[in-house]
Amino acid sequence: QVQLVESGGGLVQPGGSLRLSCAASGSIFSIRVMAWYRQAPGKQRELVALITSGSNTNYADSVKDRFTISRDNAKNMVYLQMNNLKPEDTAVYYCHAEAVRDLRQHDYWGQGTQVTVSS
Repeated sequence: QVQLVESGGGLVQPGGSLRLSCAASGSIFSIRVMAWYRQAPGKQRELVALITSGSNTNYADSVKDRFTISRDNAKNMVYLQMNNLKPEDTAVYYCHAEAVRDLRQHDYWGQGTQVTVSS
């Protein structure tokens, strides 16, 4: 089992920055990929960024060059540095972990943290 807890959300002005953190506990060794998703009211949840165990990263086009995902395996943490925030970035951000157990993939989600970009 893997548990994920996000933190760092809040209210920020357009153009500002915010750093989200996700702490993982449990079967950390089984995690292969960690990612950040977001979901705004009335919209589908979308992938924001992901990072593999080999530190390969992928970003949604809408956040490329503004957001940076990173992980610290020693601390069991994944981060999302968000710069030049825009109102359209407003959403609940969820930490996601892809883990393997018994040769099968399992998905774990955090409870989410609210990010509001407004002046």
